[in-house]
Amino acid sequence: MDPSSEEFYRIQKLPPYVFAVINEMRAKARAAQIDVIDLGMGNPDGATPRVIVNKLVEAARNARNHRYSQSRGIPKLREEVVKRYRANYRVDLDPDREAIVTIGAKDALAHLLFATVGPGDAVVSPNPAYPIHQYGVIMAEGHACMLPMPDAGTFLNRLEDLYRSSTRKPKLLLISFPHNPTTVCVDLDFLREIVRLAREHGTMVIHDFAYADLGFDGYKPPSILQVEGAKEVAVEIFSMSKSYNMAGWRVGYCLGNPKMIAALARIKSYLDYGVFQPIQIASIIALRECEEDTRKICAIYQKRRDVLAAGLKRAGWPVEKPRGSMFLWAPIPERFRPIGSLEFAKLLLEKAQVAVSPGIGFGPLGEGFVRFALVENDQRIRQATRAIGQFLQA
Repeated sequence: MDPSSEEFYRIQKLPPYVFAVINEMRAKARAAQIDVIDLGMGNPDGATPRVIVNKLVEAARNARNHRYSQSRGIPKLREEVVKRYRANYRVDLDPDREAIVTIGAKDALAHLLFATVGPGDAVVSPNPAYPIHQYGVIMAEGHACMLPMPDAGTFLNRLEDLYRSSTRKPKLLLISFPHNPTTVCVDLDFLREIVRLAREHGTMVIHDFAYADLGFDGYKPPSILQVEGAKEVAVEIFSMSKSYNMAGWRVGYCLGNPKMIAALARIKSYLDYGVFQPIQIASIIALRECEEDTRKICAIYQKRRDVLAAGLKRAGWPVEKPRGSMFLWAPIPERFRPIGSLEFAKLLLEKAQVAVSPGIGFGPLGEGFVRFALVENDQRIRQATRAIGQFLQA
């Protein structure tokens, strides 16, 4: 038997990437000189603040920084993120035992799942979900238990029902607020209930806090570590990607429960030597000096949200404005629902030259929706909504 004809064990568990269909169509259109407005991938379009870039250049010129770094991150960077948590959330963390630097949030999440989840362990998360939240569990041999989340209250009720009725108690809860893709936001009382349930039932919690600084209209997303007793059961993953326009730099942090942090540190010690040290040094400057830049970035996303929501309303497609994240989650217009989110996304790309993410790509309960990413400027967003309006009217 030809070994190359066999499916690899873990690869066969991963379905084809739905977004690849839209990505391929977009690439072909652009190759044909068609101007596609891409509101699909959540890839920040803004420049990293200049002071951060300057520090990177300076540090990269120093040959001492060209060597292997520390897998868990240099001490001064861990100290700086701990200071930020103290200033922003009044949370005290030990930079040595309760903080680790990761190669972005995905690295933290995937490797933490490998470190903490065993074969058949139940991991509960909302559906629809960011794909790694579901398939990271599957790759780690766990059982992905997806609960519907049309809103935060429904998810919490279903979680309580699960604890009451299931014979397989969750080993881990994997949550993320503001949520991608649904943009659902929560208050601190919701997180208190999550921590209470986790402590009562011996469950670990991972809170993916990628959109920590993207709250709109006065809303400030809460950290789960603000909850009393949270560090007994929970860790939080914070990323530089959205807050500082540093997506390509790949810098994140995992903070909280010392046992979970130690498990992640051990896994990472076998897998990597940490983030390139000049990037870590530049990240220290970001955390120290760029809070005002973070507020400006948030304001840009809020303005884009307003422009997109107003434009879609004029196009005959009324949507709800999210309180946070960098996305808008829109139910497909009623007359197009029978064809499904993937075919509708294809139509938008073909007829309006606007790329969006089909909801089915985020799991079965994402069907019937599409996700807009706020990654184009106001003028381009207005251009997109005008084209969508013409398509819908036609």
